[in-house]
Amino acid sequence: MDRLLDATARAERRHFWFRGFRRFVMPLLDRAAAGRRDLRILDCGCGTGNNLRLLRNYGTATGIDITFSGLAYARGQGERLVARASATSLPFSDGCFHIVTSFDVIYAFDNAMAAAALSEMHRVLRPGGHLVLNVAALPILTGNHSVLGGEVQRYTRKGLRRHLERAGFSVQRLTYTNAAILPLVAGVRFAQRLVGHRESNREMSVPSPPINLALSGALAIEAAALRVVDMPLGSSLLTLAVKG
Repeated sequence: MDRLLDATARAERRHFWFRGFRRFVMPLLDRAAAGRRDLRILDCGCGTGNNLRLLRNYGTATGIDITFSGLAYARGQGERLVARASATSLPFSDGCFHIVTSFDVIYAFDNAMAAAALSEMHRVLRPGGHLVLNVAALPILTGNHSVLGGEVQRYTRKGLRRHLERAGFSVQRLTYTNAAILPLVAGVRFAQRLVGHRESNREMSVPSPPINLALSGALAIEAAALRVVDMPLGSSLLTLAVKG
């Protein structure tokens, strides 16, 4: 996991995937914030702390992570509202956050741990508060990155909705993302299965500038389309859910 954080820290600013992710998630955050900039926000699994800067556009952002290296990196970047904790047992009182986020974290949990984490996220949200959650999608896309990231499961739309509703959430938006690059991802993962999965951070390396620019552009077009329509398939699932 520490190697994943190192690779992530290098890629977060420039890699096409992260650029696309930010374009996908910001409309959901805008919807959850409803124009407010004074909200209390919790990021479960903050890793390097990069997303805390994005979340501060909407208020005070606190991050938790289980890894010492992730927290050390975040603190080295000037983040102070970070603490070591597990998403399955959050050290916060009931109903103290307006928004909870968790980006590519619960794929490392089995069903019982994922249920516990979602229950905790529900608990610390205020009534009417929102969860913005991103997870790895489609079990057929398991590959080398799955080994590096400690991936336990990838989700389908139906399976993720079931988890959210069992935790007490009402789903407002649930869509696949990264549909524009799905053929590329599927081809790479198929080739990896042929030779056997192995730990590799190659997929976290920033491609050459022309390729990175082209793939960033493809995801930008998808992000524009996502403002009006859900994607039927993709390598990730993104949801906006509310606590009743």
